[in-house]
Amino acid sequence: MTEKHFILATAGHVDHGKSALVKALSGIDPDRLPEEKARQITIELGFAQLILQGANEQRFHVGIVDVPGHEDFVRNMIAGVGSMDLALFVVAADDGWMPQTEEHLQILTYLGVDRAVIALTKSDLGKIDSLAEQIRNQLRNTAFERSPIIPTSVRTGEGIENLKRALASEFSAMQPQRDIGKPRLFVDRAFTLRGIGTVVTGTLTGGQLHRGQSVVVQPQNFEARLRSIQSHGSELESAQPGMRTAINLPDVAIGGSANQIKRGDVITVVDLGRTSSTLGVLLEKSPRLRPKDPAARPLKNGTSVYLHHGTSRFSAKITLLEHQSAEPSNQTLAKLKLESQTFAFLGDRFVLRDGSEQHTIAGGVVLDPDGEQEKFRHAEQRKLLMARATEPDDVDLCVRSEIRLRGFVPIQAVLRKSHFSSPEIAEALLRLQRSNEIVVRDGIVANSQAWEVLRSRASLLIDNVHKKNPERAGLDLSALRRALRDQSPAVFEALIADLCASNFTRKESAIARNSHRPTLPDELQLAAIRIREALSQKPFDPPARREIESDRHARQVLRFLLESRRSTNARTLNSLLDRMQR
Repeated sequence: MTEKHFILATAGHVDHGKSALVKALSGIDPDRLPEEKARQITIELGFAQLILQGANEQRFHVGIVDVPGHEDFVRNMIAGVGSMDLALFVVAADDGWMPQTEEHLQILTYLGVDRAVIALTKSDLGKIDSLAEQIRNQLRNTAFERSPIIPTSVRTGEGIENLKRALASEFSAMQPQRDIGKPRLFVDRAFTLRGIGTVVTGTLTGGQLHRGQSVVVQPQNFEARLRSIQSHGSELESAQPGMRTAINLPDVAIGGSANQIKRGDVITVVDLGRTSSTLGVLLEKSPRLRPKDPAARPLKNGTSVYLHHGTSRFSAKITLLEHQSAEPSNQTLAKLKLESQTFAFLGDRFVLRDGSEQHTIAGGVVLDPDGEQEKFRHAEQRKLLMARATEPDDVDLCVRSEIRLRGFVPIQAVLRKSHFSSPEIAEALLRLQRSNEIVVRDGIVANSQAWEVLRSRASLLIDNVHKKNPERAGLDLSALRRALRDQSPAVFEALIADLCASNFTRKESAIARNSHRPTLPDELQLAAIRIREALSQKPFDPPARREIESDRHARQVLRFLLESRRSTNARTLNSLLDRMQR
């Protein structure tokens, strides 16, 4: 039996029977709060488990996330659907297509959800054929236009088994979420149990988590110990991508302060990079927005919005990079400046709502999760970002653009915050290196052209010193470092190693061409004679250094003598120089 794990999330208008349908499918009532029971509507996220049998000895462990449909709780809805594999899109026979039906469809589209099963609930009320046609018309030109529509009634039980078969059929055609070795659990609940401590739940993506493992809580960036793991009440040694996961963090308190945890935080592992407060993104406004819809208003520079990413929600400000405004049906590059840090990956999807939180106004994809650098203003840089948007699964393209955008990158940091695994990135680097598009030097990756420019820049500085001061052993490394202060210490050391691998040599604290032999130019010969005479007059009591360095030429000569004394046969002179230095 092949076991596969998937996440199914509901979507649809309030009072269309999403929670009742989840209970009919799983036997679990996802509405757990007293207020939800009293008002008979879903307010918070609810959860259930469904196990389905598939063809060819497949068994599907389905974690169900039930979301609220009321317009006041859309922010909770978005927190529940960010990591789903399949949507259970619910439309009721008595209402048909309603405002939150439409808004939820747009949200799913912004988040890149491309598979759904449509549940036509309350089918015992009739009008099934006409409503199915209405739904099909509404879904035209969307990712769900060919999705199965299953009439169901929780009152009579009609269609429930058909719905299970339709879900199983969809899951049979899907691949489970990939394990790329980069686990992220977006926290959607955090609570405390007596005698156990803090427990957080969420949908695990990107990799596995193991019992006893050390994890990192982002964006606060503190470490914690994962004592135990559960999924739907079962104890686990490890959790896999696509699992609803509960983990016990006994040493962590709940709250919004440092070293505390809350909804919207991310449980991950070390070495996956830093958080960021600026994202380079591709924004899109739905073509389904009607002119009179408040959500259809153009997005302009400086607009304040709420960014929904994973289970988090942040205030943000938009800077458009190509156009003065973003209209419905259009896509445009933008920079989002957040009020606080977030832990996003290249390729992550998000939703934007307006400042009043009444309307879903846009969505998009993260093209650069570390957008602090001013690298979006040039047309070539924007072209690189747009290429990522058109081919988000092309690892070679993404690696190439990453290196060209950043110039010089530590090899372990290339696309670290992305949906590509380390082996995929390593293979892409090797292909690009073989085609001479990039160079790899001492753990630094660079575009071949950019590296050659840097190498030529350093070579010219060294050659200039050889020409201007031929008596010197070479260019002081400290002087070269100052001249190249725009580069990191790691890039500088990689550059020195590369230079010394061909045509250059490191001489203590200086670097020179292999062919360079220090020689005194003609204009310094007279000063050299005077210094040698001064030293030989008092062989046992050489003069102080300051007495000899009477002018610029004398200083140059003395430096030459000090640097070259190990290679000279003038033992007496060497001895005098040693005493003078002491």
